[in-house]
Amino acid sequence: MLYCRASLLLLAAVARAWVVTPLLPPQPLSQAEECCSARAAAPAMMVSRRMAALAAEVDEEKFYTPAEACSLMKKLANAKFVETAELHGNLNLDPKYNDQQIRTTVSLPHGTGNDVKVAVLADGPAADAAKAAGADLVGFEDLIQDIAGGMTDFDVLLATPAAMPKLAKLGKVLGPKGLMPSPKAGTVSPNPGEAVNEFKAGKIEFRTDKQGIVHVPFGKVDFDDSKLTENLLSLTDTIEKARPSGCKGKLWITATLSSTMGPAIKLDLASLKA
Repeated sequence: MLYCRASLLLLAAVARAWVVTPLLPPQPLSQAEECCSARAAAPAMMVSRRMAALAAEVDEEKFYTPAEACSLMKKLANAKFVETAELHGNLNLDPKYNDQQIRTTVSLPHGTGNDVKVAVLADGPAADAAKAAGADLVGFEDLIQDIAGGMTDFDVLLATPAAMPKLAKLGKVLGPKGLMPSPKAGTVSPNPGEAVNEFKAGKIEFRTDKQGIVHVPFGKVDFDDSKLTENLLSLTDTIEKARPSGCKGKLWITATLSSTMGPAIKLDLASLKA
């Protein structure tokens, strides 16, 4: 009898050991957990010793005035070439809506420091005026054929209103490069000679990207501090004046300066408006 009870107890213990616990379905992660998981899985960004040393010179908690930011940017530009000064403005815009886009031009008081290659689609007296103003390429049917073949060896393409109907077939070539002439951008003009002078003197076109950010060069780091600051303020004033009708509330979210190979320097938005 005792033997039977012992056998039953042994069988019960073995049976318990073989009980299969049902697997529970995986629980969905919260948004915070997903972000943490993604960050952990993402490869760490490699930072060079040069960039790490430059970044240490910038106070990440501080918002700099335009003059302070330009001066610090010049100090930290130590590449082996003359770096370009750039503004990166994150704007309160959703460019998928037509009334929340910015595409305009600005004439910088002290230019960009770059040699701009200008092409002009014009004929007759307008073409002669463009050549006299210093346009690098001037033509009409011949230039259209060259562009259709893939030639885009220029920084700005100007066109007279008469040339615009012929540009429809060039959209696939010019559109992706941002070179399609537009009245909004000042690149369609009945007086191409004047337009050539403006773009040669430092007039630039810019627009918001798909994220509502503008990336605009506004000079070279070998400019005087005062000239860089004046160019920056002229640029930000132009952005303010081009505020789209669909923008509700504040226009600027953040703004930073950087040289081509330098760290980001946060701008004080209140001082920009002042």
